[in-house]
Amino acid sequence: MKLSSFHFDLPEELLAEYPAPNRDESRLMVLNREKKTIEHKMFKDLIDYFNEDDVLVLNNTKVFPARLFGNKEKTGARIEVFLLRELNPETRLWDVLVDPARKIRIGNKLYFGDDESLVAEVIDNTTSRGRTLRFLYDGSYEEFRSKLNELGQTPLPKYIKRDVEPEDAERYQTIYAKNEGAVAAPTAGLHFSKHLMKRLEIKGVHFSEVTLHVGLGTFSSVEVEDLSKHKMDSEEIAISAEAAKVINHGVATKRRVCAVGTTAMRALESSVSSNHTLNPYEGWTNKFVFPPYEFSIANAMVTNLHTPKSTLLMMVSAFAGHDFIKEAYQVAIKEKYRFYTYGDAMLII
Repeated sequence: MKLSSFHFDLPEELLAEYPAPNRDESRLMVLNREKKTIEHKMFKDLIDYFNEDDVLVLNNTKVFPARLFGNKEKTGARIEVFLLRELNPETRLWDVLVDPARKIRIGNKLYFGDDESLVAEVIDNTTSRGRTLRFLYDGSYEEFRSKLNELGQTPLPKYIKRDVEPEDAERYQTIYAKNEGAVAAPTAGLHFSKHLMKRLEIKGVHFSEVTLHVGLGTFSSVEVEDLSKHKMDSEEIAISAEAAKVINHGVATKRRVCAVGTTAMRALESSVSSNHTLNPYEGWTNKFVFPPYEFSIANAMVTNLHTPKSTLLMMVSAFAGHDFIKEAYQVAIKEKYRFYTYGDAMLII
């Protein structure tokens, strides 16, 4: 498959700037891979496609407020710092992206907060992801993290041009978020409400939680026409023995095992045994899934509607079939479905 195979014209007005008023009342397009049918539903209708002992695999990563705004020493220039990854908690080293990047050199100091109580020094310019900063802060590690949370903003994707609003802190987070470490939300999970989760639970559906801390690599553009040459940025995952047990039981008993989101799917496909069962795992993955690909664990998935040429669209195409997804996306555009982070959802069965 070539990069150009995943191009389509997406009208800009279909990019969702705001979430639906209620989490489970976004639209849901249901794709049946076997029958090649497309249905139009509400997200809360998802319950109609699941029965007792089916399994929903949720990514319980939690987004932290990763976007900081600081000022450069001497010039006072406003600099955006996007926290990507903590390298060393003791020395307070972080991989970051800075914007505008051309204004920042090794040795520059950046000041954050009205009282400039948080200072960072640029110590490296050479990482593929941007810069390495050392934060200079006198308090304990807990106080330092608390300061980052206080000064940081919800890291909405760049396509959302409006300012961050107070409700974004809650809406750009799944209701089951637990393990802090993501710089972007696992967006398929944003549609689940407490009410819908309760109804699924009463119906006997099992929830199995895995963790994949979403990094910006998930959203990095693919720059090569030959997809086999694209390198995914590594992301940290954790699959407990308990989670693996619930999922493997669902696979063994031929239940519907549904990955909620491309991140949950990538976590599952990153730790598969030779006999197609899921192994517990803690570590990193740079798994890149594109067609053709044989999936081992999940036989259904919930996902949002993705942008052209994105790695997320490639995974969904591998799961549902390239031609079927192409057709479904043309229908979605015609029916004015909302795309991307705060957009509508798709269930593929």
